[in-house]
Amino acid sequence: MKIDDIAAFVAVVRNQSVSAAAEALGLTQSAITRRVQNFEQELGTDLLDRSVKPPRASPMGRKVFEQCARVLLEVDRLRDLVQHDQTPTGVFRVGVIQTIGDVVLLDALQGLNGAFPGLHTEVASGWGAQLVERVANGELDAAVGLFPATRVLPDGLAGRTLGRIELAVVAKKGALPRRSYKLRDIFELGWVLNPDGCGFRAGLARALAEQGLSFRIKLETFGADLQLGLVASGVGLGLMPRPILERSRHRDALDAVPVSDFKPVLDIWLIQPHLAGPMQHAIDHFAATVEQAFATPQPR
Repeated sequence: MKIDDIAAFVAVVRNQSVSAAAEALGLTQSAITRRVQNFEQELGTDLLDRSVKPPRASPMGRKVFEQCARVLLEVDRLRDLVQHDQTPTGVFRVGVIQTIGDVVLLDALQGLNGAFPGLHTEVASGWGAQLVERVANGELDAAVGLFPATRVLPDGLAGRTLGRIELAVVAKKGALPRRSYKLRDIFELGWVLNPDGCGFRAGLARALAEQGLSFRIKLETFGADLQLGLVASGVGLGLMPRPILERSRHRDALDAVPVSDFKPVLDIWLIQPHLAGPMQHAIDHFAATVEQAFATPQPR
């Protein structure tokens, strides 16, 4: 009974198709099929119901899958035990949401290059939920995103918080001169925000809906600098992490608007597999850079 055959069977069940399993393991579909068949022959029973397309685990196959998943986990633990102290080499694949990347990515990449000369870092961007899914699928070694403290992670992943970020409602300088506002006072001005899928936008939409207020989008676009430039020109209100606001070249043309009934704060999360082997050193180095970048009290 070969570990590679077990891994192929587990991949087929997890990915719900032979083609997706082949892509996940970097093999051909015929190789995956052959390994699963070898595994079935070893056990003397069919594990996949091939009367449906794509094939799915039979009742016995589901039981075997659960046991095999535990076997592979123990194998990974053995490898991790031996490899943990080795210096990471090869490709380090990390996902970072743009909000965090705009602040830390340059320093993080320079630090990784200096600490691990044999490591090549590839960076992916996207919404936080998308990056977590890619870590769960083995496409990324780690990801950094912004999530509520109550975030629940998929099985097999570990998470830790690296800091917190306060979001600020932003307006053109002098447009809202009062010392305090409520959402009801400002919602009709409209918003310049990320496209749908952004956690900031979703949180604002919920807050407005809870008060029965309409969610008026004046303009949606990617890019914090572009958004802040549009807000500074009076297009609408923005919602921006304070570190991004304070670093912006548009800062002098903007005001952070005090809104008494909307004070969103999100945690910075580092998401990774439970077992990362030597790559754990690169993950920890990247995490430390992020943590340091957001450890300084944010200006108000």
